[in-house]
Amino acid sequence: MKTTLLRAVEEALTPFNQYFEGELLLRNKIIDDLRSYKQGLIEALLENDMVREVYGVPIKNHYVFKMDEFIEMLRSKTFWADSYTKYSNEIGLTSENKYLKYNGDVVLDFPHKDGVLEGGMTKEDQGKKEIYYHNIIARDEIDTLLAPKVFSNVKKYDENGEHNINGISEEDNFIVKGNNLIALHSLKQRYAGKTKLIYIDPPYNTGGDSFKYNDKFNHSTWLTFMKNRLEVARELLSDDGSIWITLDDVELHYFKVLCDEVFGRECFVNTIVWRHSDNSNNNALTFSEDHNYILVYSKSPNWKPNFLNDPEKRKHFKNPDNDPDGPWFDGNPVNNPALRPNLQFNITTPNGNVITHPANGWRWSKKTMDEKFETGELRFSDDETRVIRRTYLKDMEGLPPSTLWTNLEVTGHTRKAKYELKRLFPDVPVTSLFSTPKPELLIKYIIDISTNDGDLVMDFVMGSATTQAVAMKMKRQFIGVEQMDYIDEFIIKRLQKVIEGEQGGISELVEWKGGGSFIYAELSPLNINFVDEAKSIKSETEFINLIERIKEKALLNFKVELDKLKTEDTSFQSLTLEEKKQTLIDVIDHNLLYINYSEIEDEEFKIDERTKAFNQSFYEEGGQE
Repeated sequence: MKTTLLRAVEEALTPFNQYFEGELLLRNKIIDDLRSYKQGLIEALLENDMVREVYGVPIKNHYVFKMDEFIEMLRSKTFWADSYTKYSNEIGLTSENKYLKYNGDVVLDFPHKDGVLEGGMTKEDQGKKEIYYHNIIARDEIDTLLAPKVFSNVKKYDENGEHNINGISEEDNFIVKGNNLIALHSLKQRYAGKTKLIYIDPPYNTGGDSFKYNDKFNHSTWLTFMKNRLEVARELLSDDGSIWITLDDVELHYFKVLCDEVFGRECFVNTIVWRHSDNSNNNALTFSEDHNYILVYSKSPNWKPNFLNDPEKRKHFKNPDNDPDGPWFDGNPVNNPALRPNLQFNITTPNGNVITHPANGWRWSKKTMDEKFETGELRFSDDETRVIRRTYLKDMEGLPPSTLWTNLEVTGHTRKAKYELKRLFPDVPVTSLFSTPKPELLIKYIIDISTNDGDLVMDFVMGSATTQAVAMKMKRQFIGVEQMDYIDEFIIKRLQKVIEGEQGGISELVEWKGGGSFIYAELSPLNINFVDEAKSIKSETEFINLIERIKEKALLNFKVELDKLKTEDTSFQSLTLEEKKQTLIDVIDHNLLYINYSEIEDEEFKIDERTKAFNQSFYEEGGQE
């Protein structure tokens, strides 16, 4: 089944016999004539509505033809089986299609960069054949793929259990089951520009995680997968919002350049090093990797974090004389862990009192400390029993967060997180589902730094739902997206336990007693209707009729040519009816199809009135439709 755009090109060129050899389009000849500015050819192309919309630039009452982009499309092997392709298994930094060794501007380039990867799967151990859509050639398919979808099977959970509902409010927490790229584009209709924090712990593409794409473009596929999702994530962020992404160093440095392109280098905040383990790998062949990275980007430049409101740290700051340079730190400037002799000395104050050096010594030598006393950076307390240091922090309630998170008492670690999940779900194999769950203390730290009470927090790679559990305990609004089947058996039940007041993780720290609620919904899958029909087929006639209905109603990968299943594929025709049914089901399952909101009134989909009411509330009362 050819994409709409390719059909439009062929239709526009139908009057030109010289560009066809049978049904084969002679693209090289077309390219030569375009390079020669053949007037009739260009006019014919621009007279076609679809071609003109994609490749025409309106100027007053005329159009300028984007010839280079059109020629690039003609050459793309991905969509024309017999043509030259620019794609190769090569990834690097480029400028104007030339690699960095030829240019000075840095841009990350990789195969399929100008495409959309649907990237759907429903099981953790299920590899999936990639479905790519080219931004220009498959524009019609992409528009349909990413159009707002129908939410179905909607329920609300609170301290009184599960309820049916007809709508959603501005304060409701929301959990969505479905492909996260498609879900984000639906969520965008209501939450664009409203999300204060996005935290994600995506698959790291290590070969042992859930990113099970096994083709030769594995690295490129991961970058495409992430690029598509980051672009819509940026639209969801508020102007003062930030996004935090946890990764290891397998893809980190490529990913940093990709994020620079999506968010802008001026919106890069910092890279945090998080020590996730206190148990070094003594069997490592090179280094024991005990840390991950957290990349932080903001929606707008000059983003500022919340300084941590830690009473134990804040009580040391004093400014009794309202010194314009700010408060002072009460006590030892900073202990030095090295027992260096030149740091082991006592200090005599002006009134003759002797201050003994700390057990580990002062931070600086005596000469340096004398200089700091002279400049005012150090001084004695009023009773001359302590050395205190100016902090130069103005109008702040706490300490600025560090980029080195090694204190496990603060950040927690993976082993503790696994224990927590096992405690909550003794009968669920959580360690096989989640190999590296994030501890609640880590997420609390991030939420503390980047949000305030009532702010909206989003995680569209939910995993074990730690982000949502912590957000609920910290009185933040949250949204979560997950596609894996365990959302039913694990995520919903975990959040129900939080509502009931479970005392794991940060519960004691934030004095969590229970309460709260969330709405659960699923992207309404179109394919499930056709799968059920395919299973019940009794004859070849019913099989062909179903294919016709699928062609008319379903959103399939445009490379799937269903007509061949009926007539041209002799090997397929030799299969038994049961084998044909299974093949058709496989084709449908490889296209995660959801019902578009624009089709909610279509009687064929049999959407009930309560579901219609919820979707109208979601899109029409709070959305952009």
